[in-house]
Formats: sequence, structure tokens, C-alpha cells
Amino acid sequence: VQSLALLQEKHPAVKWTEINAAIGGTGSDLGVFRFGQDVLRFKPDLLFVEFAVNDGGAQPVQIHQAMEGIVRQAWTANAEADIIFVYTVSEPFLAELQAGKFSRAASAMEEVADHYGIPSIHLGIEVAKKAKEGSLIFKGDAPVKGTEAAPNAPMVFSTDGVHPLVETGHVLYTGAIARSWEALGKGSPDAATPARLSGAPLRPDHWAAAKLVPITKEMLSGEWTLLDGGESGDEIAKRFNRLMPEMWLAAKPGAALSFRFKGSVMGFYDLVGPDGGQLKVKLDDGAEKIVPRFDGYCTYHRLSKFQVGSGLDPAVVHAVTVTLDAAAPDKRKILFEKNLAEMDKNPDKYAPNLWHVGSLMLIGEPVE
Repeated sequence: VQSLALLQEKHPAVKWTEINAAIGGTGSDLGVFRFGQDVLRFKPDLLFVEFAVNDGGAQPVQIHQAMEGIVRQAWTANAEADIIFVYTVSEPFLAELQAGKFSRAASAMEEVADHYGIPSIHLGIEVAKKAKEGSLIFKGDAPVKGTEAAPNAPMVFSTDGVHPLVETGHVLYTGAIARSWEALGKGSPDAATPARLSGAPLRPDHWAAAKLVPITKEMLSGEWTLLDGGESGDEIAKRFNRLMPEMWLAAKPGAALSFRFKGSVMGFYDLVGPDGGQLKVKLDDGAEKIVPRFDGYCTYHRLSKFQVGSGLDPAVVHAVTVTLDAAAPDKRKILFEKNLAEMDKNPDKYAPNLWHVGSLMLIGEPVE
């Protein structure tokens, strides 16, 4: 909100429209697949890309593949669009930043940025500096509304070590963009040309072909429901309808989704939550794997994904079958200890074992 207001103030003659395509807790390995659905169809002129925190545990190779895929999709659709990589900071990466080092994820993204001449803004530099000098508490209690802070008291950046508070952290992040904007404006006016993709890619195995593929009735067996995400429809489907416009529900064990494709990467864009069940996943002749759609954070529903296969032979027809298991994940064992009290308070919320799924994630093509 503050960044949009900043851009409107700096360029009052421009009519700004924001496309908010962020999904909390997800990385570039999902972002590159939903980029066409959630961003490109709106034909953006300016694109901010931020996955530095959520890609913190990813390997640099995968970060290269996904981030380069986003860049190449964007400039294939519109070579005049401007792209800016943005890096935020969370508590695990604070000491690195204070020591003058980018995190591994941000460093990998910088390699993509350097290859394509993309500018980047690290929003956490000033935050790390203030935390080191003692004028900022990175993780602390939020100020009590209606009360004044003590004179010279350090500001509190966040309450969880990740998400900045609106009154403090957001102001610092927006300030970083404001300071960077003048330097960004000094770039060559001729930089935005179709020649942006004329050179060799950073990686030949980039994920520019990543996409979401709709689930069809022909793929399904057993009991499935296509949920109504309209105003009077299913509450969960309504909540996520903007970013998952089609949602299927498997509610009984044995409900299966089978799919054949030629391609190199395949996965599912789905939901995790307190009612999440457990899946049996089989790819080709490989061993069946158990994949729970429940994790330590699942006191609420959120959009998620899981990958079935990567680096597959694209010339071979692959077969995937996913079945809702009769067995349930051990939710008490999986939940973080701090969330167990909530489970004890609302046990009925955790009793079902379901699978909400929106679409296939694919680099390749379906095979009938």
C-alpha cells in the first residue's frame, strides 16, 4: 500500500493499477507456474519480484531455473515491461546481512539479475543497520495502540521475525524503494527493447515453460466435488477464488487423480490446512510415496504446492496417480507445539482428512 502511494506521488500523471499476486509462505518454484494466471494476463508494465525469504532453503540451481523462468515469461509477453528484483529479510538472515553478505537465495537471484541487466533493491539493508546499532528491535512486542513510546526507545520491526509492522517495518521498506527510485530512473531509456532475450539464457534448463494446467473430469475417479467459489458457494473456495479460481475436493479415501504427460517437471497447486489429509503419490514405476497435506502451521488454510517430479525425461510419457489415503497424518505430532492448544480447543476442525486441489503444475504437455 505504501509503495503504491509512493509511486503515485512520484508519477502523478500516471494511472497506477496494482496487481497483488503474492501468496504468503510460497517460493519462486510455485510463482513461476502461476505467473501466467496471476500476473501476465493483466499485462503489467512494471513487475516487482520478491522470493528471497521463502526461497531461503532452496538450492541455487532451482532458484535460477524459477527466477529465470519468470523473467523470460515476462519479456516474451512484453519486452517493454520493466522488472525489479526485491529482497526482504527475516531473522535467520539478519546476521549475514549485518556482516555485509546477501543470503544464499538473494545471491542466486542476483546472478539472474546480473545476467539480464535487471536492477534490484534490498529492502533490509537499513533494517539490519538499525538493528546492529540498537535503534531497532527486529522481533519484539507490538506497541500498544494509543500509547506513546518512551523517548529514544528503539522501534519494533516485527512481532514474528518475518513480517514487518505497518507503522515501522513497512515504512523502512518503502523508504528503501524511495531512495532507490532516483538511481533506477538514471538507466538508459533505450534499455527496454525486444533484444532483452537475444542472448543465451543463464541456464538452458530454465523454467520459462512452467504453467498451470486445469484438472479435468477425465483425470478423476472416485468421489470428487468441483467447489463453487461464487458468492453463495463453498466458504473455502470463496476465500481463495482470486488466486485459485477452480478448486476440486476429494473427501473420501480412494478418490484418485491420474494423469499422463510428456515433460520435465510436474506437481500440484493445492491447499493445506487443519482438515488436510494424506496422499499416496506414484510416478511411473517408482515407489509409492506418502505426502501429507498438513504441516506445523496448519491451524488455518493456505495455498501451497508439492512437486511430484523434476528433471524428468521430456521425451518419455510419464504417468502420475495421486490417491487420498484412508490413513490420516499424525496431526498432533506434526503441529508445532505452540499450536497444540488450538487443536485441543477445536478438535472437530482437525478431524476431516481432505484434499483441496486447484490445478496441475507442468513443464510439458498432457498426453491423452
